[in-house]
Order: sequence, then C-alpha cells, then structure tokens
Amino acid sequence: MPQELPKNVFVIGLDDANLPTLEAVPDADSYRFHRLLGIDELQEGEVSVPVLMDRARAVLDAHDGSIDAIVGYWDFPVSTLVPMLGKEYGVRTTSLESVVKCEHKYWSRLEQQKVIDEYPSFGRVDLDTDDPKPPEGVNFPMWLKPALAYSSELAYGVSDMAEFRTAVDRIREGIGRVGKPFDSVLELLELPPEMQGVGGQVCLAEETMTGIQVAVEGYVHEGEVTVYGVLDSINYPASPCFLRHQYPSALPAPVIRKLHDVSERTMRQIGMESATFSIEYFYDPKTADIALLEINPRHSQSHAELFDYVDGAPNHHRMLSLALGNDPTLTGARGPYAVAAKWYYRWFGDGKVHEVPTPERIAAIEAEIPGVRIDVVPEEGQKLSTVSQQDSYSYEVAHIFTGGDDEDDIRRKFDRCVAALGLTFDETEPGERGRKTR
Repeated sequence: MPQELPKNVFVIGLDDANLPTLEAVPDADSYRFHRLLGIDELQEGEVSVPVLMDRARAVLDAHDGSIDAIVGYWDFPVSTLVPMLGKEYGVRTTSLESVVKCEHKYWSRLEQQKVIDEYPSFGRVDLDTDDPKPPEGVNFPMWLKPALAYSSELAYGVSDMAEFRTAVDRIREGIGRVGKPFDSVLELLELPPEMQGVGGQVCLAEETMTGIQVAVEGYVHEGEVTVYGVLDSINYPASPCFLRHQYPSALPAPVIRKLHDVSERTMRQIGMESATFSIEYFYDPKTADIALLEINPRHSQSHAELFDYVDGAPNHHRMLSLALGNDPTLTGARGPYAVAAKWYYRWFGDGKVHEVPTPERIAAIEAEIPGVRIDVVPEEGQKLSTVSQQDSYSYEVAHIFTGGDDEDDIRRKFDRCVAALGLTFDETEPGERGRKTR
C-alpha cells in the first residue's frame, strides 16, 4: 500500500518555543507544520483583521499541496482568524460566533447567566460620559477591564473612586488598539438583541473574586464536552500576578467535579465544536464556592510541557486531533513526573536586563537539572517596559517549566534555575507595578 502523505497543518503565529512541543505529540511524523503569519505582525502595534486575512490567504494560496488543518493558540486576533480562515478553506474549526462569545468578556457573561450562577456581579462602564461611575450593583473592590484585550493588558484592580477614575482614563487611552479591530469581526455576525450596538470598545466592571485560582482545560468533540485537566494557579504573595500553574490540581475531589460540571454546561451554551478551551476560576475554600473568571476559546499552549511531564504527551495532541476530525482521547503511557509547573519569573519594577544567557548556556542548565525547560522573555539590554504582552503590575522575565516527584521537588528546581540564569537588572524604577493586590 502507498504510504499516506503527512497532513499539512498551518499554525497561525507558530513560534520557536512551541515547535519542539508540537513535534513531540504522538504520531508527529504524520504532520507537517507550516508557519502562517508571525507573532510580531499578529500582536504588535495596530491590528487589522482584513490585512491579516489577506496575508494569510496569500500564504495558503501559494501552498503547493493540501491544506488539512488551520490551528492557533494565541488570543485575538489569532483566535478569530482560525475559524474565519477555516470556513474559507474548508477545514474543521469551531464557529466564529462561539469564539467571539468567549473573547468578548461582556457577551461571555451574558451567555454564562443563562446556564450557571457561578460568576461575579458585573456591568458595563460608560467611557463616553465625563463622570463615569461603577455599574449599579457592582461594589468595591472591583476589577476594570476592556471586553477585549491581550492577556491582562489594561486590567486594573480598584478599591475606591479615585482608583476607579485613574483606571478608566488608562483604559480609554488604550482600549481602541484591540477594540477597534474587533468591531470588524462583530460586523460579520448576526448579533442577539442584547449585543446590538455594544461593539468591541467596551469597559467591563466586575466585583473582585477571592480564593484560589484554578484553570480547567477541555475540548468539545461531536457535541460532547470533555474536561481533561485541572490546574492550580498560584500567585506571588500579595499580588495579582501568577507565580506558577501547577498540574494536576490539589483541590478536593468534590470541587473538581463541580468545576467539570460548570465548565460542561457553560461550553454547551457557548456552542463550541471541534476545539479546545480553557476556563479560569476562583475557588473559595471557606465557602467551597467557585466563580468563573473568564473563558479562553483557544488552545492553552503555555501548559503543553506540564501535560507532557505528567500525562506523557503535550496537550497540543488534542488541538491537532480535533482539527483533523480525529478522536482526541489520549491513551497509553504516563509521563515521567507526578507533578509539573510553569513558573513565571517576574520583576516588579522597570529596568534593563543584562547578562541574558546564551541558548547554549540555557541548554546546559536544562541538561544539568532534569525535568526543566527555560524560556527567557526579554533580550539583552532591553528595557522591561518595552516587552510586549505584559500585565498591568509586573514584567515576565522568564518562563521556567519543571517536572518533579512532588511540590517540594519542583520548587527546588525552580530556585536552581533562577540562580543559574544569573539575570541582572539596572535603572530599576518602582513605578506603578506591584502595588495592587487581588
């Protein structure tokens, strides 16, 4: 019998950090990965969805061979480009509407209201008035955030009216960068009455949630919602910024079951199909209540190594299987470690970074410490405030992945990596970062 040709998989925003992980999935030799648009053009400066679509079409149309799948693992605009291009080129993706219902934080809350009770009080903030006020029924402390944003960009925790007004001013200045291009996506959909005239440049206020943060990962295949992983998200002390994501979760079994149930009901309402998702929650151990923070309608690439360490395969396997119409269930071998984590090495003031280790030095550290992988974020001499995709309170300096026998083991490995990296900073300015707590 003739040997079947590899499937051509186009990855929007394929980056060097994820390529080795994609190539580590089961049956990787049956895939051929192609970069479709670069990270810089997708996430830097002003975003134009029509321009990006034209650039992507040019690449796809020039391809000599089959187009078997189009996937991506970044937020807007990648999350919306996947279904838009998928529809044009006849490959399997979820619908554009299901993605937008998650990406647009206000619309997402309206959908959640229909099927669950586990969400905070919320409402829209009028950015056009000279005297903006919190929505009725939403009390301090609260979080203000654009309905659309990269990561936690322009998200601010506020505890009084003075902080509220400062946050509104900052959001006004920056909301258009993502909000304006998202308007062009909303125009492609038949919106329900409650979303008529809302648009993409919307500021949302939500009462602050407390407790332990947790992330749920799952997928929808042939109408069935499956949760395949629950991870604990641990913050830096007295900070809203992630220290690490840890898998598997250490939460009690009844809480895990509740997270499964709420996630399944929510995603059925959203109407997603043939795609992965991740949902972030808060769990309050005092009351045993959970509260849904946000839904990410895309594959969670940042956790791939964690699943590889513990389950024996990166979660990229599920994204690829769904895109090709295959069963994404993972069976067989387990990973070499009992627990794994993605650590965020952060700096809480501005400054320039120095003594960034070479790729050869990083490879040597990874060889010296079993079960680790390191990605340094800034470049030599770069000012941290110029690094893109940062939250409002800190700067990510490095991502450190660790697998180990237990939590103490992965802590030790993280500390060893930080020491071995030897990063130094100068011209540090305390600024605004690190002041707020969640």
